Amino acid sequence: MKFLTMHTVILATVAILVFSSPAIAQDIQPASETAGFVFNSSMLLISGLAMMFMAAGFCLLQVGLAQSKNAATICLNTIAVVSIAGIMFWLTGYNILYNVPVDGLLTPFMEWWIWQPGIATEQTGSGHSSHASWYFQMVFAVIVASIVAGALAERIKFWSFLVFTIFLTGFVYPIQASWEWGQGYLHTTWQFADFAGSTLIHSTGGWAVLAGVIILGPRTRYVGTRTDRRPASSVPLATLGTFILWLGWFGINGGSRMAAGSTEDILAISQIFVNTNASAAAGVLAALVLTSVLYKKVEATAVLYGAIGGLVSISAEPLMPAIWQSLVIGAVGGAIVTLAIPLLDRFRIDDAVGAISAHLLCGIWGTLVVVWSNNSTTTSDNAPSIVGQLIGIIMIGVFVFTVSSLIWLILKHTIGIRVISKQELSGLDGTESHQETVRNSPAQMRQPGEIR
Repeated sequence: MKFLTMHTVILATVAILVFSSPAIAQDIQPASETAGFVFNSSMLLISGLAMMFMAAGFCLLQVGLAQSKNAATICLNTIAVVSIAGIMFWLTGYNILYNVPVDGLLTPFMEWWIWQPGIATEQTGSGHSSHASWYFQMVFAVIVASIVAGALAERIKFWSFLVFTIFLTGFVYPIQASWEWGQGYLHTTWQFADFAGSTLIHSTGGWAVLAGVIILGPRTRYVGTRTDRRPASSVPLATLGTFILWLGWFGINGGSRMAAGSTEDILAISQIFVNTNASAAAGVLAALVLTSVLYKKVEATAVLYGAIGGLVSISAEPLMPAIWQSLVIGAVGGAIVTLAIPLLDRFRIDDAVGAISAHLLCGIWGTLVVVWSNNSTTTSDNAPSIVGQLIGIIMIGVFVFTVSSLIWLILKHTIGIRVISKQELSGLDGTESHQETVRNSPAQMRQPGEIR
């Protein structure tokens, strides 16, 4: 009897769920204009918060991969980058990005500055708060500069890097981003597609890094033709940083939908989350397997790079791929990182955190593979093409690399960009930052019985 009773309850529950589902679906009504505005704005703000936390992820990853004698300076670079990017994107970046003429290449000079209409007046007709959009886009500038900061760690002069960050976040990044996100030349002429920044964010940071490391030169770990591989100072810190970046990536890719006020938007964001996670996981497993084959053991830092490579690769189009396609995209990204890092070392291109491999090369791969993964629009006149994607990659690469090289060269021949070898060997925390000096100074050491 008890069995029959339980069996009856289960059948009744299933019947209610089955037969009530259509009614529930029919009860879903479109959001009002006010509700849509609130949901869209809230989604941008929450995504921006998740992305803002990525600054901590970059900091921990870089500190974990670098030598401990440079940890305080890396932390100082990180918080300075966030501050400079926030001010420069307010002063010039936002207006440069969104005031470019249709099919244009450059916003008119007099519209660059803060006194032009930008976020000063809320435009409710856009479907979301102008300030929320500004905040969300500003954090992209932070991410671009953070990519550069890590790659040049352990030998770059602090103030020189800050000057470069001013130009990168205030001018270089927004100019090239306007060609796609500002409806500029690449968007209208070539139907260039980069949903969440595989090229506009990650490859842009990678091109700036490549220019910097070539002009700056390698660290002293290179002895003749041999590379003195130094182990990461803290794999736990680097791993924690990677997980924070992984979390923040849901804000990058999901927030780039720019809307959450309808069931269609929420379904799209949900699919983006699933694809983003799948690609990152596949990148990890690809790096894990490859390092096992190449080195006969799993290389922990390479596996962390694999996650970043997978995340960068899916960013250009995180919505349209099937999950199995996302796995393929991420696995190729993880393989690219694993193979490229030792290859760059052979050419003495010294990238302290693998940014060129993870952000530049995987960004290129992710942008090209959109032609395959965005298969729902293959019959559309506005569908991305391999030619259009290549044009975009080349244009942005040439622009960012050339302008970045010019800025680095000017800095090199004026205030200098590299610390002297003695400072590098002793650690930047005792020269570029005051942390080590204060901690070890006899005058600052607490004496027995002393109260401070």
